[in-house]
Parts: sequence; structure tokens; C-alpha cells
Amino acid sequence: MEMVEADSSMAKTYSLNPNRISNEDILFCIDIGPESLVEMKSTGPSGKPLTRLDSIKQAILVFINAKLSINPDHRFAFSTLAKTASWLRKEFSSDVESAAASLRGLSAASAPSSAPPDLTQLFRVAAHEAKKSYAQNRILRVILIYCRSSVRPQHQWPVSQKLFTLDVMYLHDKPGPDNCPQEVYDALVDTLEHVSQYEGYIHETGQGVRILLRYMSVLLSHPQQRCAQDMMDLPKSLTKRSPASDPANAEEGAPLSSQ
Repeated sequence: MEMVEADSSMAKTYSLNPNRISNEDILFCIDIGPESLVEMKSTGPSGKPLTRLDSIKQAILVFINAKLSINPDHRFAFSTLAKTASWLRKEFSSDVESAAASLRGLSAASAPSSAPPDLTQLFRVAAHEAKKSYAQNRILRVILIYCRSSVRPQHQWPVSQKLFTLDVMYLHDKPGPDNCPQEVYDALVDTLEHVSQYEGYIHETGQGVRILLRYMSVLLSHPQQRCAQDMMDLPKSLTKRSPASDPANAEEGAPLSSQ
């Protein structure tokens, strides 16, 4: 495809190289530490408050259905994060019922741990699966959903190995004497920049289920078609409201800074 600039004395030819957008294999890694059982500000059909884990399950199913409506060839697998990462469902599949069954069987870890969770095993698995995806002309993305407000994850991963894209959704408590969500957020940003092949996104929320769903909708964007997150001003409300009058914003405290 060529374009010629006509109003110049010396015509300039621009070429647009074709670029194939690959189907995605998406590996969800869900934090099942005790903080995944913190109650959100929304209630379920029974009238009981939803926990973070309940809300995460709902948000993932909404994401999968929306992603498959865009392209039915995307595939999904699931893992969990306690002290380290473990498989929940190893096979990548486009079957929504299979995904729902896997999520129904997901529960929080019973034993709390103050030790930092290690993401190294998750990255090893992701790198291995990414090579298999690449062999099928696909790309792999990891979506980490993290729930700990006072414990920063750690990893040992070489910066030269960027084989997959990492997105992070961070659910946290408000800052207080017993937690440091800003420090955790900064550590997650550093991790994302360290390992991600394409532009990875990170979003955070406190107690708002609607905010969680809103940010998960942003993660529907394909890594090969993304702008830098700093250039984004999304998601926007469909109606013009001042920030103080928007009930969705009222659910949240002051956002964490990426600085």
C-alpha cells in the first residue's frame, strides 16, 4: 500500500507494511491469598456482599465472553497464585462453559502467608507456553489479578527474555498503618516493564466492582494494537459528569500513582 504526497515539489512515497494480528492465548493468574476474600461494596443475588474473588470470577467471565465476541479464536487457561503459581486449568480453550466450570472450582487458600509470593514459576510457565503459541502463529498474554495490599511480589527473571505480554489488575485496601498499596503497585509496574513483550497495562481499584469491570474492558485491547498506557484517557463515562458527582468515582479513594 503506497501513498504519495502530492503538494510537494519532490513527491514522497510512504509505504504501509502489512502486519498480521495474531490470535491470543490468555493465561489468567488469580491471587487466592486471604485478601481475595475481602468484601467489596457490592452485593450478590442473595444480598450478601461479594468478595474480591467473587467479583474476579464475574469479571473474567464477562471478559471471556466479550473477547470471544470480537474473535472466537482466542483461547484461555487459568492458574492461581498463593506462595507461587500453580495450574488451575492447563489446557487453553475457547469453551466458555469449561472456563465457568474452572472458575466455580476456584477457592481462596486456607493458610495465610506473610512471605512475598514468587512469580518466577508463573513466568517460566508463561515462557514455555509462549513458545508453543508462537509455533502456532499465536501470541501469549498473562493477566495477573493481584489482591495483596502489604506484600510485594518478587521474581527472578532475566530482562532479556520477553516472550509474552503481562497485564496486571490490582485490587487493594486503602493505605494505612498495616499496608502499603502504593509500594506494591510500584513493584507491579516494575515487574510489568521487566517482562512484557508488547505494551502491558496495569490498573488498580479499591472496593468498586464497576471499576473492576470497567478496567477489565480496557484489557480487551489486543497487545499488538495498543498505544502506550500513558497516552490513554480511558475508560470514559458515556455521559458528561463532574468527577465529584459520578457515583462510580465515589466508590474509590485517591488513585495510586505510577510515579
